[in-house]
Amino acid sequence: MSLTRRQTAAALLALPLALSATPALAHGGGSRPRARTLHIAGDSTAAQKYAAAAPETGWGTALPFFLGRTLTVANHAVNGRSSKSFVDEGRLTALLDGVRPGDLVLVQFGHNDEKTEDPTRGTDPYTTYQGYLRQYIKGARDRHAEPVLITSVERRRFTEDGTARPTHGEYPAAMRALAAEEGVTLLDMQALSLARWQELGPDGTQAYFNWLEPGESPNYPDGKQDNTHFRPDGAVDVARMTARALRSGRVLAPRDVRRLDEPVPGSWITWPQA
Repeated sequence: MSLTRRQTAAALLALPLALSATPALAHGGGSRPRARTLHIAGDSTAAQKYAAAAPETGWGTALPFFLGRTLTVANHAVNGRSSKSFVDEGRLTALLDGVRPGDLVLVQFGHNDEKTEDPTRGTDPYTTYQGYLRQYIKGARDRHAEPVLITSVERRRFTEDGTARPTHGEYPAAMRALAAEEGVTLLDMQALSLARWQELGPDGTQAYFNWLEPGESPNYPDGKQDNTHFRPDGAVDVARMTARALRSGRVLAPRDVRRLDEPVPGSWITWPQA
């Protein structure tokens, strides 16, 4: 049966629409977000912990609980590293080898940069610290990824009257200044966590940090009083703050995050064997 002129014209008009839709379908649909990776460069406060260190937990381990399913986390953070030693050991190069266009590179250093008595780690806030951070920024941008600077999460320190006390000296201010100069998104976790510790107070924060009674954990038979590293509930709360900051800073879209106002139990944390 032959087509009428009207049927033929309608078919020809529809043809460009069908062809233009084909590439989008091949890539999973035009409205479907592409899978992206959040690469974390940082120290022990963010790092993956293993069974021998449990219940110590880095916030990077809990971050996936708050991210949409099109986002993955590559946690390169390592205990004891500074912005300098992470670069000098070749860890930044290894991280950047896995970065693809559209990815995020989250950079949180400061805790160990403060150890200026150690020449392998110590940096000066407004010279070498900023200089090393620029390498992370350039490396991400060279790969068409987005760098995100994160000021160091605060330690658990309180004055006698119960006021949460900052402990990172000039390093957060130096990172803020660099972010403004370079036009880089900044997550001010130092300020956010300090406010959170103030809200919780000395007693409330103790459960967030790796404080343990003797015999409470086989990994710490004599107990532990650690005001720097987190237990699961602390890591979860810091990860939640980080995800909220990524959304409010428009680094991530609302569809990229989840559970921001839902309970996430610390029991979701697991510690693999090393």
